[in-house]
Amino acid sequence: MGDLLQPWHLIVLAVVAFLLFGAKRLPELGKGLGEGLKGFKEGLKGVTDPAPTPPASATQQNASVTPPSTPIEPK
Repeated sequence: MGDLLQPWHLIVLAVVAFLLFGAKRLPELGKGLGEGLKGFKEGLKGVTDPAPTPPASATQQNASVTPPSTPIEPK
């Protein structure tokens, strides 16, 4: 198993990828792969981190605010 990623193997894989996708398509594929990995890492980070809870004082302030009791008259 240690002989799997020898330099000749990587060169052959690069040549095959170049022949299959062409020179214009390879940068686009690399960019898409990088963005996908970045999104995957962010998704894993969001799953492992707990959701932030709002402070208790903010919820008490919102509950104590009451709407005005006098209606606004149209002009």
